[in-house]
Amino acid sequence: MGNDILADLKFDEARGALLYNDVRYLLIRPETLIAFQKAAEEKLGAGADELLYAGGFTGGVLSSKRYREVFGLNDAQSIEFMAKMGTEIGWGKMQIAAFDAAKRELSLVVESSPFAAAYGKGERGACHLIRGVFAGLASGIFARDVQSHEEECLAMGHAHCRFVIHGVL
Repeated sequence: MGNDILADLKFDEARGALLYNDVRYLLIRPETLIAFQKAAEEKLGAGADELLYAGGFTGGVLSSKRYREVFGLNDAQSIEFMAKMGTEIGWGKMQIAAFDAAKRELSLVVESSPFAAAYGKGERGACHLIRGVFAGLASGIFARDVQSHEEECLAMGHAHCRFVIHGVL
């Protein structure tokens, strides 16, 4: 199996920029993000979760909009593309567990989340960037606010991470 995302990355040497379809990305160790997350948790407690979620949400909104335009994707294709991209950029093996546009529901399973692995043992989900990215994607598809929960997480001792997103009225 090839990696379409890596194959299509471009390096702009003059700017020191890594680009995919003219969108800038960067490579960063998961431990770097988790160190930020844990430092924020020390100061803010569970409220720190929303900081990473908000960043992921913005990325999900922007990326899904961009790739819908570039590739002409419908709702289901957008979700499939974002899950494939997440897998190919190293965010774990992502699979869509369920998508129901009429009910405004999306469920995603992630095997081998690098965020949970770097976080270690925890009492709640640790994959706030993933939760945020797919909430941002879903909010555009559902054309409304969403609630996003990490129902299972490797950091809590589960076999995988599972995210459930619902549109709210």
